[in-house]
Amino acid sequence: MFRYTLKRIMYMFITLFVVISVTFFLVRLLPGTPFNEQKLNAKQIAQLEAQYGLDDPVPVQYVRYLTGVFQGKFGTSFKQANQKVEDIVATRIGPSAMLGAQSLIFGSCVGLTLGIIAALKRNTIWDYICTIISVLGVSVPAFVIAALLQLYLGMRFDFLPITWGVPLGSDFRYIWTILPSLAMSVWTISTVARFTRTELVEVLNSDYIVTAKAKGLSKSIVIVKHALRNALIPVITILGPLAAALLTGSLVVERVFAVPGMGDLLVTAIYTNDLFIISGVAIIYSAFYIAVILIVDILYGVIDPRIRLAGGK
Repeated sequence: MFRYTLKRIMYMFITLFVVISVTFFLVRLLPGTPFNEQKLNAKQIAQLEAQYGLDDPVPVQYVRYLTGVFQGKFGTSFKQANQKVEDIVATRIGPSAMLGAQSLIFGSCVGLTLGIIAALKRNTIWDYICTIISVLGVSVPAFVIAALLQLYLGMRFDFLPITWGVPLGSDFRYIWTILPSLAMSVWTISTVARFTRTELVEVLNSDYIVTAKAKGLSKSIVIVKHALRNALIPVITILGPLAAALLTGSLVVERVFAVPGMGDLLVTAIYTNDLFIISGVAIIYSAFYIAVILIVDILYGVIDPRIRLAGGK
């Protein structure tokens, strides 16, 4: 297991290095400069480029930026009062991470429950209800669900505010996040429910499940210890990308609920051509995604020992 994990960590750092390099050069290919909207003459633009180091050769900028990234320094924003990118991200990642964590936990629990019910009650009214919920969750856009939640819940119940950051008499302003979390969790519920049902139905028809039942094991033990454990491998596979997407924020839902998260920061940076913020947010997204994939790989080995043994060879 140690060799298996060490190998995955090595791949993670190689992938992260490639992502940082590709992001750096792609951002430099964007048309214009970060100072286009300030109506400056050529001399003033040259002075600003010299101040931010943009007048150096691209290889020099690349080495300097790469060194800074591995030290936790992502550069300085051109538009937000010369603030450090890492400081700006630190103020924005909290709301997005909070919404994402709540959505992932709630969506995974509800999705697993619906999937198990649909698989155990196959071709019954319960199976049809769970399937309809899954199809609707995948088909209806998140911004439509967010608007409906605002209209039918937020407008009728005062304890469910329809915007973000409602002060509750304390310094912690981000307590009431129920509606945006629900809006973001619908996709997770639908996806997890569909995968769980499909895999669990297949596993329940396997020979070893029939053998376990023939040995006299109780239905709950057969489902939890044998069937569900094997059915969880594909579910964990989809939970990795879902976790990365949710924990880094949902742009549409953040816009609807006025959440000052990472998605809003990225879009604003693209509009204003703030190169260092675009690069920094992209790298943080990628690093988190790669870390989640690493965790998923390790969980594969925990759930199914055959995977880590094959990886060790």
